[in-house]
Amino acid sequence: MNELVLEEDLAYILTEFYKTLSDPTRLKIIYALTKKELCVNDISEAVKMSQTAVSYQLRILRGARIVKYRRDGKQIFYSIDDEHISSIINLTLEHLNEE
Repeated sequence: MNELVLEEDLAYILTEFYKTLSDPTRLKIIYALTKKELCVNDISEAVKMSQTAVSYQLRILRGARIVKYRRDGKQIFYSIDDEHISSIINLTLEHLNEE
């Protein structure tokens, strides 16, 4: 294998990951979750969207392994799946803020 060329399967997976991040609503949710664990109601208030719309986006983000959840009684709390996601977001913001 040529080390300069990304394997086809890996290129596809990477593309799908970035497609998931390419939605402004999902990025707002991800950014909020990089700050702290939140329930759907708190996320809805933070991103100024309905709980239904937020739940739909969270389902997509869970499927992409970008966010995870935990149940505490009847309440469900969402957080970033792992620190790599926070790093990707923070490094991108840092890059964009460079002059």
